[in-house]
Amino acid sequence: MPRFKLILEYDGTPFCGWQRQADRMSVQQALEEAIARFSGEAVTTQAAGRTDAGVHALGQVVHFDLGKDWDAFRIREALNYHLRPHPVVVVECEAVGNDFEARFSAKARHYAYRILNRRAPAAIERHQVWHVPMPLDAQSMHEAAQLILGRHDFSTFRSSECQANSPIRTLDVFEVSGDDEIVTITAGARSFLHHQVRSMVGSLKLVGEGKWSPADFRAALDAADRRRCGAMAPASGLYLTGVDY
Repeated sequence: MPRFKLILEYDGTPFCGWQRQADRMSVQQALEEAIARFSGEAVTTQAAGRTDAGVHALGQVVHFDLGKDWDAFRIREALNYHLRPHPVVVVECEAVGNDFEARFSAKARHYAYRILNRRAPAAIERHQVWHVPMPLDAQSMHEAAQLILGRHDFSTFRSSECQANSPIRTLDVFEVSGDDEIVTITAGARSFLHHQVRSMVGSLKLVGEGKWSPADFRAALDAADRRRCGAMAPASGLYLTGVDY
């Protein structure tokens, strides 16, 4: 059966997350219904990352199989038509070999987290950022982030509902930069634990506010204890920006 790879961009605000649920609309359901409308086939899609409710994507990767060999350009155009009015767009579509899998073929996943750091809250982007009115020291946050690069037990930053077999992960990229009123945190790894990025960002905020030192942030990691984690950052500021293969 022909296999196709999509790159999706979506606003996660109205969705219960990527994965199908019985009582709420998910990105997966919206996409699979759009595929059925143009192709007449019921398919199951697989994504590179199962984003949570309210989390956005600029480069989510998905694959699915069809019984008929469609032109990739026509698939993209048809899906973008049938996905309306959902805030989901197919940016790219291409035919791939049957050995490609969006989730298991991935070599790295990249996320960005955006903090609006000013007194006034957001109006237009209120569902796309985390509003933090207290001034943040982005340089101290960056220094703290560098202290947890590499392979560690990330239990402190792991959700109690995480289903991963091991809390050991290798964090390859973790950077913080400040630009005008926006503090951007980027993270890259082969895989992440459930809520890992939002948990790390929530703790970095404490460093930015001066409540923790960079050493305190590293000590929280070394404790391997979820109780040492700061309050988790909200979903609104998180974006899946890309996947490497």
